[in-house]
Amino acid sequence: MSKQSISQVVVDGLVAHGVSQVFGVVGDALNSVTEAIRTTEGIEWIGVRHEEVGAFAAGAQAQITGQIGVCAGTVGPGSLHLLNGLYDAAKSHAPVLAIAGQVPVAELRSNYFQEVDNDAVFDDVAVFTATVTSPDQIPRLVEQAIESAVSRRGVAVLSIPGDIGPMEVDTAPVRVFQGTSRARPDEAAVARAAALLDAADKVTILAGIGSREGRTQVLELAGALAAPIVSTLKAKEIYDWDNPFDLGQNGLIGNPAAADAFRDCDLLLMIGTDFPYREWFSDDVTTIQIDAAADHIGRRTTVDLGIVGDAALTLDALLPRLRGEHDRDHLENLRDSYQEWCDRQTRLTDPTHDETFTGSARAVLDNPEGRIRPEAVAHVIGELADDDAVFTTDTGMSTVWLSRFVRMRSGQRLLGSFNLGSMANAMPQAIGVQALDRSRQVIAFAGDGGFTMLLGDLLTAVSESLPVKIFVFDNQRLGMVKLEQEEAGLPDFGTTLKNPDLAAVATAMGATGIRIEDPADLRDGIERALAHDGPVVVDVLTNPDEIIIPSEPSPGQAWGFTIAKIKEAIRSVGDD
Repeated sequence: MSKQSISQVVVDGLVAHGVSQVFGVVGDALNSVTEAIRTTEGIEWIGVRHEEVGAFAAGAQAQITGQIGVCAGTVGPGSLHLLNGLYDAAKSHAPVLAIAGQVPVAELRSNYFQEVDNDAVFDDVAVFTATVTSPDQIPRLVEQAIESAVSRRGVAVLSIPGDIGPMEVDTAPVRVFQGTSRARPDEAAVARAAALLDAADKVTILAGIGSREGRTQVLELAGALAAPIVSTLKAKEIYDWDNPFDLGQNGLIGNPAAADAFRDCDLLLMIGTDFPYREWFSDDVTTIQIDAAADHIGRRTTVDLGIVGDAALTLDALLPRLRGEHDRDHLENLRDSYQEWCDRQTRLTDPTHDETFTGSARAVLDNPEGRIRPEAVAHVIGELADDDAVFTTDTGMSTVWLSRFVRMRSGQRLLGSFNLGSMANAMPQAIGVQALDRSRQVIAFAGDGGFTMLLGDLLTAVSESLPVKIFVFDNQRLGMVKLEQEEAGLPDFGTTLKNPDLAAVATAMGATGIRIEDPADLRDGIERALAHDGPVVVDVLTNPDEIIIPSEPSPGQAWGFTIAKIKEAIRSVGDD
């Protein structure tokens, strides 16, 4: 029997499982791994400038494809840098394998140079951790790592000491069991749900990403119940298009109609969602929750009936049981309210808004420098994007603008750090998605704080010829933090960013940089960026005082904002 290195067994196992790319930073403990990648057909090493970017990129690939993504970090600090991106993958239920370098076996637990206990460090984020300490553990540990990540939709970390990777073992293929199962619901629970739905006068549906495979059934159910559909942000890509029941999102990024739909219904039906914001739920309505994960049932709000099951299979069983007639006033009134809100919001998307009579009056107060309104930026990008474009978005204000002003179409996808809420995820996720398919349009909505946090990896997009389109909402602020401070009655503090000309920086790094300062140049600049065959950074100077109003603002928020503005004005006078 022929022999090969342990690292080669690992790499061959990845290729056999369909992995074509590994993101990471090279290092001595990984040398045998990267050498195996270099000499193996069907897989490539994509060197990033920061391991966190590699983890975000791998997680993005896993979310887009449903298959495992792979990243790597060398011994000690190199592996620690993976953590934030791995936490994002874990909270997004994305199957990711992290290959971590480790000190030589004889030096384990000796406080050796750069030594970190990887198994302990990654225990919280990973569904599987193991350190290879003997050739006899191969290929079993490789199989366990991949199977755990895939079957449990999470992160697996396999640590390989630098002296273990080159060791030779008898050639043994990595065999990974691949199987899927869909939970069928309990028939008695389905019958109970049908009875509750038939008895309810006004039903609201909250649909999450877990309902993806049941979209057709969700729409049929909404028609049968005359029920509006509020979708979570992750499910926006599913329900934004061809949906006569759509009410958009709820919560801070949402709208008044969606908030009313939660409050005014008799029954709330949650389908495939773990929507985390307790304050938006009402304890006064009957609640049914359908979810494939039993531990999600009742985690966010009191549930009268929980059904553990695949969304599509559960709705297939539920729909034939429905007998009740439902008044359409609940749906139609909310849809009218939502459309009116959308119409009001749409006025802000006109680049000439501040030149109108009402716009100029408002601009005196909130946009005296005549900066571009971010609503217009998001709207124009959404209009011009390809029908199969993938959007990534940084946590914060850029997510708000995308949620409210980009109407997604069938075939488009959306990624963000929607569960972890990390900064700086948009560009790394865009790099991961673009690496899979350089012909597909990938658009990043980046905040200036997030973009500059991991700015170095723009060089990865350049060196790998990844034609990502990065739109920076450059308000020279940590905008969401500024808003949170002001809503709490605190003056804006510590949120101001002294940004350079980011388009010029991008040009110096080898990308194409476009800077847009005048609203009249907005459409032309975006068109040029999207048409360019290569990585582009569009630095759009946006209004730093643009206000987002929550879907259901409280008196306390309004009062806090007023007090904050008074404090800011006093501080400004004192600084003169």
